[in-house]
Amino acid sequence: MARHSIKVTINGKVYEEEVEPRMLLSDFLRDVCGLTGTHVGCEHGVCGACTVNVEGAAVRSCLMFAVQADGQNIKTIEGIAENGELTTLQKNFIECHGLQCGFCTAGIIVSTEDYLKKKPEPSTQEIKEMLSGHLCRCTGYDGIVKAIEKTIEDNKTTVSS
Repeated sequence: MARHSIKVTINGKVYEEEVEPRMLLSDFLRDVCGLTGTHVGCEHGVCGACTVNVEGAAVRSCLMFAVQADGQNIKTIEGIAENGELTTLQKNFIECHGLQCGFCTAGIIVSTEDYLKKKPEPSTQEIKEMLSGHLCRCTGYDGIVKAIEKTIEDNKTTVSS
């Protein structure tokens, strides 16, 4: 099968690679770029573990081919931290016990970061609806919801300061 040349910017770093046309973006990130924070669970877009940010939108990387990402800017969980420091959201996941095994956590954090940019003060019900696109077998979601709600409150405090 013919390979295609792609050039993508991931977490601020440019990658130029030759890929097979049917290589999934999730496999490209993990196997070619070594960015293993993006997890692959169901490979059908259901579990949300592989969620990354492409051009400002949260997408399931198992549903996108690497060639479709050509010329795009991508942010993975490895690119979420700011200047090497965990974000408020990441810190709150730790503080509120929003993770256990951690398999789903990267996708949830990437989705939540995108969601809160679009809707900075969602209700608890709206948070739960956003999370319905993610499967977590360990936490029961309570700590995840609390971490997101704490982040919303922290963001309000930061803005008003």
